[in-house]
Amino acid sequence: MNEVRIVMDSKIKDIFAKNILNLRKQKNLTQGDLAEILGVGVSTVSDWEKAKKYPRAGVIEKLSSHFNIPKSRLFEEVNGRSYLGFAEMAMVPVVKKISCCNGYVTYENVDRHEATPLSWVSCGEYFYVLAVGDSMINARIYDGDLLLLRSQEDVEEGEIAAVLLNNEIVIKRVFKNGGILVLHSENPSFSPIYGNDEKNTIKILGKLKKVIFDV
Repeated sequence: MNEVRIVMDSKIKDIFAKNILNLRKQKNLTQGDLAEILGVGVSTVSDWEKAKKYPRAGVIEKLSSHFNIPKSRLFEEVNGRSYLGFAEMAMVPVVKKISCCNGYVTYENVDRHEATPLSWVSCGEYFYVLAVGDSMINARIYDGDLLLLRSQEDVEEGEIAAVLLNNEIVIKRVFKNGGILVLHSENPSFSPIYGNDEKNTIKILGKLKKVIFDV
């Protein structure tokens, strides 16, 4: 099993927190002022400045535009060292619904695009989904986690994948029993799902590569 779990780098959050606080004070803005400009809640700005959260790509664009600075400046220390160069990022879709027709997979509902390091997505096609529920908690996949997946139609025995199950995206560990796909949860409260059940239509969408969560 090769998937990697990622905690958003606390160093990056700390640098961004200091920079956004300094920029706000230089412009004599309150947290409420900045929240209104960006269209976010005051608590969100507060969390940024406490290094608790990291902004989405669209907000980074707004910050860059409002303060008239390069996006990379938001992630640079005073000495100019960049920890998150935006030129080294790819915009990866966060998908809420996927359909499959005649063998073609289509992203029907894209919630947003997430700025993602190119080193994470250097080979192949990638997409994100949000984890829902508690069926994979023993693999440290919790409700609301952001999951990065590489698009592929098959995975190795026991790997975790995004699967289209009766037109719904689910995250499961995939096993094969005599050519039949069997989907296992990482929670004993959930029973295995068998691909030979007439009620179940199963298609593998992609292999889990990273789990992104806040601490």
